[in-house]
Amino acid sequence: MFTKKSKFLFIALIILITSTVLGCGDEEETPMQAMKIPVKAMKVIQRDTPLTSEFAGQILAANEVKVQSKVSGNVVEKYVTGGQLVTEGQPLYKIDSRQYESAVMKARADLAQSEATLKNAQIDLYRDQKLLEEEAIAEQVVTTQAAQVAAYEAQVAANEALVKNAMENLEDTMIYAPMSGQLSVDDVAVGTFAAAGQTTLVTIGSSNPIYAQFSVSESDYLKFLNIQSMKSEEMTIDVTLTLANGTEYPFVGRIVESDREMANNTGSLTIKALFPNPSGLLLPGMFARVKLSGDTRPNSILVPQRSVQQLLGKSFVMVVGKDGKSEARTVELGDKIGSYYIIESGITPQDTVIVEGLTNLQEGMELAIKEVTAGEMGFTLSEVTSTYNADSNVGAKSTAPSQSQQPQTSQSTNSDNAQ
Repeated sequence: MFTKKSKFLFIALIILITSTVLGCGDEEETPMQAMKIPVKAMKVIQRDTPLTSEFAGQILAANEVKVQSKVSGNVVEKYVTGGQLVTEGQPLYKIDSRQYESAVMKARADLAQSEATLKNAQIDLYRDQKLLEEEAIAEQVVTTQAAQVAAYEAQVAANEALVKNAMENLEDTMIYAPMSGQLSVDDVAVGTFAAAGQTTLVTIGSSNPIYAQFSVSESDYLKFLNIQSMKSEEMTIDVTLTLANGTEYPFVGRIVESDREMANNTGSLTIKALFPNPSGLLLPGMFARVKLSGDTRPNSILVPQRSVQQLLGKSFVMVVGKDGKSEARTVELGDKIGSYYIIESGITPQDTVIVEGLTNLQEGMELAIKEVTAGEMGFTLSEVTSTYNADSNVGAKSTAPSQSQQPQTSQSTNSDNAQ
């Protein structure tokens, strides 16, 4: 039988041994926890993916005319203001017409005089012809008089042309809109001297429809040319716009013009797409991102570009293995779609790829995984450009991807991954 003192010592010994064992256990677990590599990972995305390309573009008026006067003179009347919408044939300006009114009167007087001279000559010719029939005068006299009548007829015709020209100049003192559109604010003021064919009174441009001009590389040109050749005649490449504030323009355009050659200095081809602009939202000079949408790849597998590593000409990604360790997969890359690559082979829709923490990460390492979504990482299916290039008439402004552009990932289903 134990005494009270021995029982107390026995219990104290058990407590001491237990504490020592637990303490040793903590010391053994700490190094194992420290060996796990913290990474961020997301599920692979599988979805029908349109093959699109985005380019920096600039909005241009489909038609633009510099309005100039056909006659010289001071502007005495102005019927419009800068920025105003006008219709074809609407009066814009009036040039001082006094000298042109005088020119018309003088031309008409010269015409009347030449017509009177012609009439007298015709009377003389008629009389001489009667005398010739009676052999009262020589034939030479009649011939000379006939030639004189012909000369006077030519003079009358010339004076008629002068009258017509003078009247046209008088009519041209009233300047009308050559087309429907919107005036620029470079309109001149009353009192300005307008030199015929030199002074621009105002610029007018049509706003509906309107052009979006952009440039494509040789490879993009050949890619979409191949897509177009495989489509039916009724189908065309869709052209859409993203404005500088990130909003999508609600109307779809179509390619209507392309340059005949690649630019020597840039190796790019200039293309124009025509867009309806009924509300006048698009203004010439605006910048926008032009998106060309071609064929659609069904059930494409997408991984973020930042998860792809390349070594010795091969591409691979790190995935989370079944045992929670890193596993390297060699992949075949397809087209770039925004922040993603299309993966032709090497990845399955069930895989989880590592998108952050790849520095010094090797295959077979224990992972401390944090699941993330595409939205959290800022991944998007749309191209984002960040600079303007006004000198080349193209450009686009950086915008944050909208929620509708960000594919979301989920641990539950692949359909969620494609949002």
